[in-house]
Amino acid sequence: AELFGHLAYYFFEIQPDLPLFTHLIISALFPIYTGAHASLARPSSAAKPAKRARAPGEDVDEHEDDEDEEDADDVQRMEGLSLQDAIVMPIFAGVTLTGLYLLIKWLKDLALLNQILNAYFAFFAFGSVSRFLTDAMDFTHGVVFPRRFVSGEVLWDVNVRRRSACPKDVRTGETRNDIAAMSSPLPGFLSALPLPGAVRDALWMIRGLPKQKWTVKAYLHRIAAFRTRIGLHGILGLGLGTAAVLYFNFVDKPWFLTNLMGFAFSYIALQLMSPTTFATGSLLLSALFFYDIYMVFFTPMMVTVAKSLDIPIKLMFPRPDIPGATPDLPSIKQHAMLGLGDVVIPGIMIGLALRFDLYLFYLRKQKKQPVSDDSKTRLEIVKAPYLPVSRIWADKLWTRTSAASFPKPYFTASMVGYVFGMVVTLLVMRFMDHAQPALLYLVPGVLISLWSTALVRGELRDMWDFSEASDEEDDGDK
Repeated sequence: AELFGHLAYYFFEIQPDLPLFTHLIISALFPIYTGAHASLARPSSAAKPAKRARAPGEDVDEHEDDEDEEDADDVQRMEGLSLQDAIVMPIFAGVTLTGLYLLIKWLKDLALLNQILNAYFAFFAFGSVSRFLTDAMDFTHGVVFPRRFVSGEVLWDVNVRRRSACPKDVRTGETRNDIAAMSSPLPGFLSALPLPGAVRDALWMIRGLPKQKWTVKAYLHRIAAFRTRIGLHGILGLGLGTAAVLYFNFVDKPWFLTNLMGFAFSYIALQLMSPTTFATGSLLLSALFFYDIYMVFFTPMMVTVAKSLDIPIKLMFPRPDIPGATPDLPSIKQHAMLGLGDVVIPGIMIGLALRFDLYLFYLRKQKKQPVSDDSKTRLEIVKAPYLPVSRIWADKLWTRTSAASFPKPYFTASMVGYVFGMVVTLLVMRFMDHAQPALLYLVPGVLISLWSTALVRGELRDMWDFSEASDEEDDGDK
């Protein structure tokens, strides 16, 4: 009874902070989840799918568009970290933090330092925020106008050029000739809505907008050449991203714009950085674990720099205002903060876990078949063809099953470990009333959950041997 009494008391104490804690945890998980899934590409255990030969007169988007085939050809190519990087990164972070701390103590006015650092981060923010917003618009458009959706027992494959949806068998994917094509541009139950001709035409036009892309080329004689394709969402993302960065640097720095840039940085970082192996990732997280403890508990540098610099290297969360000392004085606004390092550092390990899940999924689909060569018979490993998963998340909301789905035990375990570590961080911070090194709790949560999952599943050797280092795969793409 006494234990329950203490628990009830503590719950009553933290109840006013529950909305803040929920906001903080969801905000931390959002870029990790989206960035990890956006980083998925063909693993080394999967083969390139054979390109489908199209019949004469068949539309490009009747089966898979060009972007699907580009995704299928992609192999994971990220900036891999080595063991040396795992050792050097905490040292480099410590030197940088010390330098910033000394500058803050030496300068009387921090405005100039903030301007210089914001200009530096703005250079990267233009591309990061633009890409983040572009992908968000692509996803939103895909939710409203999915390329494939299930209605009843029929899988409908939308063809924008023909302005119709082709009925297919939900299990085999074969075209069903006993059902007429659908002319509505809307998916699922919305397709039953009666639409005037003008509205239907307008919706078909809107549905096809993301497919309309322009090629941009730039050439600087003997120095550089640039070529890319950009669509309407890319143009809007670039415009909105530029406006957000300019507003942040020259007008005001509201917490939601700080978070937008923090989300974008984290989202892109998880697609560009990889620990390469679980050993390297564990070493990196362990080194930064001790770095974070030392800088928060034994020096004032981490807290001082975080509070003094108004730059987008953190996520901010509004807290209830503090009333003024007298009724005449305005209330004081306050915010809780979470450094981007507490998102990105565990996040790259969680992203590695998700890609490891995808690797294992295709590894278990490999088969051995006998091959005769010079009067000898040998067994050759045949890899299963890869089905791209990085651009179909919106479609999955409209389909009950997907051939591209795969089990995610390691990703799920690491996310649970991260949430547990974050909850412990917030509770300790609340009751000790002191800034906490979040990695003190996040690193054990993520690493213990990952390695214990491998131990329970009997896959420690597979996990230890897994590597994302770029190797020649010509012999393996069967």
